[in-house]
Amino acid sequence: MTSTESSGPDPVVHIVDDDEDLRQSLVFLFESVGIQALSYPDATSFLDEFDADEPAVVIVDIRMPEISGFQLQERLLAADYPAPVIFCSAHGDIPMSVRALKQGAVDFLEKPYQTQRMLEVVQKHLHEAKERFAEHAGRRDITQRIDTLTQREREVLRLVIEGLSSQLIAKQLGMSVKTVDVHRARIKSKTESETLGALVRDILLHRVSV
Repeated sequence: MTSTESSGPDPVVHIVDDDEDLRQSLVFLFESVGIQALSYPDATSFLDEFDADEPAVVIVDIRMPEISGFQLQERLLAADYPAPVIFCSAHGDIPMSVRALKQGAVDFLEKPYQTQRMLEVVQKHLHEAKERFAEHAGRRDITQRIDTLTQREREVLRLVIEGLSSQLIAKQLGMSVKTVDVHRARIKSKTESETLGALVRDILLHRVSV
């Protein structure tokens, strides 16, 4: 039911920078090679307008009024937003770039940027963005399906994931094998899984906690 295949719409590039000329030049640059780009004058505008489910790469200026690039990055991380983030700053230094990368940014470019370098970095991460969003959607789908289970069903499922048979699960949880099999059937039905094996595969594939 879930997959990490990167089908779907091509990612968009979000440009968050208070420099209007730079934003316009980047939009023109990306659109000249067929990449859709949207621009925002500040972090608040971006947070108000962007589609969190749309695959994207985000280019963020570090020094912006009200909400800085680092603060925006922290909010996106807290929201589990999977887009690759590229920092772009005229005031870059080594500690700043190290901080950005440690917090999960995929690159750090200094202004004035080199056109070819900017294109190479963004194009490199467009495919990554597609895969990240597909993985994120898959993980969210599995999590929502598991959330339909009762606590006892989760206990049974955890033991199924460990590879225990119905007999061993029954012994460990102090119930009959028939009751375990009823729980297994309910888990399969509630999570809309073809088989319990397929459900376990998806849980492990997307690294979802049960």
